[in-house]
This record gives sequence, C-alpha cells and structure tokens, in this order.
Amino acid sequence: MPQTKPIVSVENVVASASVDQKIDLNEITEKFPDTEYHPEQFPGLVFRLKSPRTATLIFRTGKMVCTGAKSEEMAIKAVNTVVQKLRKGKIKIKNDAVITVQNIVAAINLGGKIHLEKAARTLPRSMYEPEQFPGLIHRMLDPKTVILLFASGKLVCTGAKKESDVYRSVHNLHSVLEEKNLMIYDQ
Repeated sequence: MPQTKPIVSVENVVASASVDQKIDLNEITEKFPDTEYHPEQFPGLVFRLKSPRTATLIFRTGKMVCTGAKSEEMAIKAVNTVVQKLRKGKIKIKNDAVITVQNIVAAINLGGKIHLEKAARTLPRSMYEPEQFPGLIHRMLDPKTVILLFASGKLVCTGAKKESDVYRSVHNLHSVLEEKNLMIYDQ
C-alpha cells in the first residue's frame, strides 16, 4: 500500500471534433472580430472562449481542435459552445460536432522523492539521460501513456485518452515504485 496519495491535476485536454461540412473562415472572421485568422501563416482560425478558458482551432474542412480544457467534460462543453456561438452568429452549421479526446496531460505529485538512477535500471521501457533531460521517460503499455518522472517526486503523464487512464497509470507506477523501494520519504 503506497505511503502517500498522489495529487493529480489535469492541466490540458486536447479534443478533436468535426461538423462534417465545409466552413467559410472569412465569414467567421467578419462576424467574430476577436477570432484570429492569418491564412498565410496557418490554415486554421483560432476561436477563444473565456469560459471554459480554451482555444479552438477551426479549419475550413469542418474539423476542429480544442486545447486548454482542464477536463474531458470541459473540452466537450467548449466545442459545443463554439458551435452554438457560430450558429447564433448566423454561420450555417448543420450537424452537431462529433468530439474525440486525443490527449490528456496531467501533473502529479507523489509526495516523496524518486530514486531516478535505480528507477532507470528497474522500470522497463524507460529512458534516462540526465545530461540531456532531468527526467526519466517511462512508456507504460496499459494504459498506453508516457510518464515523465523527476527526482522531486513530481510526474507528468501524457497520452491518456480518458481521465481514468491518468489515474490508473499513476496508481500502477506508484505501486511499482513502492514495491521496488524507489520512493524516498522524509521522516
């Protein structure tokens, strides 16, 4: 049984979406002057929301990418809000967006230090080159995530498609670190 309970904080949820139709980005720019659209630099239009605080890229193909949400629900709400605002602004959007979470990034504090040298030798699918990067990179197979481990006991988990996968990854890794005596707790 782990000695500490990890503190997990979801920092960013990236979701893709599609309304399955072409969209006139110039028309959106005219009706929503605070959007950002510079087609000579990037083909997508940036539609920012204050609540939930997110940025949604909209492409003329009808595809969208929402970033900045702090939960799966918030990402879904953000995309649906963007679609509603476009419709209110008289942009014709026939279908509701089909939304898929692509990546969840979370920051974790295990509440103790990690012996990275030993962990690098013990954990399979790990890479540790302290001259290049101070963290150990661990690729977990189930759930499929990548976790960065730092000596401070802080972790960054990326690649999860569901929040439950973040928690499962952290729990599995924390249990292994405990079992193999790779955690150092200040008494």
